[in-house]
Amino acid sequence: MHAITKGEPGMKADKNAVISRLNRIEGQIRGIKNMVEQDKYCVDVLIQVAAARSALNSLGAVILESHIQGCVKDAIQSDKSEKIINELAELIKKYLK
Repeated sequence: MHAITKGEPGMKADKNAVISRLNRIEGQIRGIKNMVEQDKYCVDVLIQVAAARSALNSLGAVILESHIQGCVKDAIQSDKSEKIINELAELIKKYLK
């Protein structure tokens, strides 16, 4: 299976870019925690929660695309399509919950 790294065949996600996004999301989460600790207005906290959720969803989409362009594409080309399609279907179900 492929990893998220720059330069691997079929991979679109750059590991450094993914880590950078994760660092920003981590900062958002710390900011939300600080807002709660400081008793900030609930609406403001909820807006930041929505922003963090959006950032996570966006990151998930990048990683999912990378998986499809790498692992799924390779498995289909090597006649392992049924297994990988079933795995992808289960992954999408979990991702959408």
